[in-house]
Amino acid sequence: MTRDELLAYCLAKPGAWSDQPWEGDYVAKVADKIFAFTGETSIGVKAGANRDEADEWIRQYPDDASVMAYIGRSGWNSLRLDGAIPDEELRDAVDASYELVVAKLPKKQRP
Repeated sequence: MTRDELLAYCLAKPGAWSDQPWEGDYVAKVADKIFAFTGETSIGVKAGANRDEADEWIRQYPDDASVMAYIGRSGWNSLRLDGAIPDEELRDAVDASYELVVAKLPKKQRP
């Protein structure tokens, strides 16, 4: 799966939109919250409600999943796009990240 394919998948979610908060870095947002960071070779997602849940990705894919810098303690992981993680699981990770972020939005901001 390519970055563009995964970004398109992210943007097909209800209320999702693309932003470029830093030059060259694209994120997918719902309302004003990021639910996916898209890099050339990886995607950053909210992989669990907490670090313990997110660590399951690292246990399952130690060479292709890692804790994201700065926000990893809150359950964010970076998942490699061209590694052992199947495309379907990458899409599932985006779905879960989107749902976790939407659940924290005020009801009037939810799509």
